[in-house]
Amino acid sequence: MKLSQLNNKKKSNPKTFVFDSFFLDKNKGEIRFCYKLDNKHGFTEILKLKDEIINWKKVDNEALNRTLFNLHLIIGISYWKTFCPKKIIINSGVLSKDEALYWNKAYTIGMGEFYYKNIIDFRGLVKFPYENKRSVPVRLKMKNRTLAPLGGGKDSIVTAEILKKNGYDFTLFSLGDSRIQEETAKIVGKKRMIFERVVDKKLFRLKNAFNGHIPISLIYSFSALLASVIYNYKYIVFSNEQSANFGNVKYLGKTINHQYSKSLEAETDFYNYVHNFITPDIDSFSLLRPFSELKISRLFSAHEKYFSHFSSCNQNFKLNKKTKKRWCGKCPKCAFTFSQLSAFLPKKDLIKIFGKNLYNDQTLLNLYLELLGEKNVKPFDCVGTPGEVKAAMLFAEEKNEFADNYIIKYFRDNIMPGIKNRKELAKKTLNIKGRHCIPKKFLPALSGIK
Repeated sequence: MKLSQLNNKKKSNPKTFVFDSFFLDKNKGEIRFCYKLDNKHGFTEILKLKDEIINWKKVDNEALNRTLFNLHLIIGISYWKTFCPKKIIINSGVLSKDEALYWNKAYTIGMGEFYYKNIIDFRGLVKFPYENKRSVPVRLKMKNRTLAPLGGGKDSIVTAEILKKNGYDFTLFSLGDSRIQEETAKIVGKKRMIFERVVDKKLFRLKNAFNGHIPISLIYSFSALLASVIYNYKYIVFSNEQSANFGNVKYLGKTINHQYSKSLEAETDFYNYVHNFITPDIDSFSLLRPFSELKISRLFSAHEKYFSHFSSCNQNFKLNKKTKKRWCGKCPKCAFTFSQLSAFLPKKDLIKIFGKNLYNDQTLLNLYLELLGEKNVKPFDCVGTPGEVKAAMLFAEEKNEFADNYIIKYFRDNIMPGIKNRKELAKKTLNIKGRHCIPKKFLPALSGIK
């Protein structure tokens, strides 16, 4: 679709999006978030607080209401994106100017891939309403406990194993459930808290609506914050790495990053927003921020007990599609994860995990060239940098197990000659140490990792 066609289409689109209301049913342990488009199309999303007994008398009502209000705003992004109305009305609460600026950024930079793929001019599109008011955060007495979100992939597993090894008291948290999360949580051996999103089915039946990527990690972040407020956890420990900071392509003067909501920038913005406008007594951060994907893969490769149970393939987590396979073997995430683990695991173990040898699949050549930065743009998925893929393939090539495989032969003949200092690239990629938001309490857990 050309931009001019999009502008013509806008004439019949809804012009207003309303954050209408939210309601907490303490008896059922459910929250209903309600939205409207031009007061014609109404949506209700339900968040279920599953399998937990809640003592509501011990929950601070002000902190709870503020968190629910902000969760209302971030969950609404799935419904606002249908037609991207320029006029926003908020009936469920009031924002200050600084709070509105945060949401303008979340709905603009956080939706970059969505705008890029739908050819939408986002400049000046998002303007959250605000009033001249001052928001003073709520002080809470938090227990020295940790909540660790678990997605079932290698990154959150590595975080859990680091916390276990260093004796930290933590509970696993999942937004939604799957066989993969259930099995990996059982191996971790810690209690798991589960919230479940029930998305309004009308969302999938809208005609002429836009569709595409949203900053889903922000929904995870605010959901984990709600869990921390309700169940009294001071720390929320995520598992986002250095490469989440790197974008995919430039569009209308901005870097478009599929992983923006997992980036250090988004993490820092969320941390500051929570401390300034909700409570300064809950800290959220990523324990793996100093590491590259290659480093995390090396750490994960030491935990064989997870090999038959984990998955990072997004086919397992789509809202309206079910799959029985752990790895589709076709997507960027599968190809990337295979490359990273190929640096450390024997060929037979990789084939057992993925069900086939991805390095011998000629149909994946163009995808690997994109991952290597040799063609088109970096795939829009949670994958690492071209440098990480090159370093992983260098390690794999050294082992000779993949010497006769199509992808590695192509890499050896066409890519390797252009890598000037191969040893330095591999060493640098494994030793990445960048900026992070990790509190002093957790730094000792990383001190012994080489």
